[in-house]
Amino acid sequence: MDPAVLREDMVDGLEHESKAVLADDDVGVAMRDVPRHEFVPDDRSAYADRDHEHLGTRVLSPSVAARVIQTLDPREGDSVLVVGVGVGYTAAVIAELVGETNVHAVDIARPVVYEARENLARAGYEGVLVDCRDGARGLPEYAPFDRILVEAAAIEPPRALVEQLTDDGRLVFPRGTTRQRLEAVSPDGSRDRYDAVSFDPLLVDGEQSGAIERNRMAREDVEFARKRAESRRGWEFEWLEWE
Repeated sequence: MDPAVLREDMVDGLEHESKAVLADDDVGVAMRDVPRHEFVPDDRSAYADRDHEHLGTRVLSPSVAARVIQTLDPREGDSVLVVGVGVGYTAAVIAELVGETNVHAVDIARPVVYEARENLARAGYEGVLVDCRDGARGLPEYAPFDRILVEAAAIEPPRALVEQLTDDGRLVFPRGTTRQRLEAVSPDGSRDRYDAVSFDPLLVDGEQSGAIERNRMAREDVEFARKRAESRRGWEFEWLEWE
């Protein structure tokens, strides 16, 4: 079947289902324009409303993509940073809304970055910048951003990302661990909570798929340091007097 027809059916389903997942007309138009089959490896189910796994990363279902983009509320001309680019589909939809050269994306996994670049170029969004970075550090050389979307769960948004927002900017991320909700954060500290979601956790350098060694989280490092300190019971605590 013609992919354009499949996109129409996909968006119609999101607009008219009982919970009205897709209510923003501009996002609906953008999702009708982006060829999702260029981003989802199995093009036979590219327009089905379900998640996919690829290269160790999760490809968001169309309904979840619609929800996070609507929560982000990008406007034409906004500068946008996407943390956790995945296969690039969400970045492409945002590019339709703000202009492709206004979209910057990062991912911590180099194979994912290569994949996203190829997918975006093939789909006609070569102007989207995709770089291999630790997403928690953002992309300071292109800051500030009007909108930042974090496609990975965290307890709190990384400070570096909040600091890279414009004064009236907006950061959207899934807050929580096992139980998560979309949350929008403003530089002044105000927050808005939205629907329940389920995302993979935000990774730090060394935790990405294919890494030789997974880094311990900061909390675990503190615990190990405390245990090592408490295990010292001998001469380490005494002054040595050399004669």
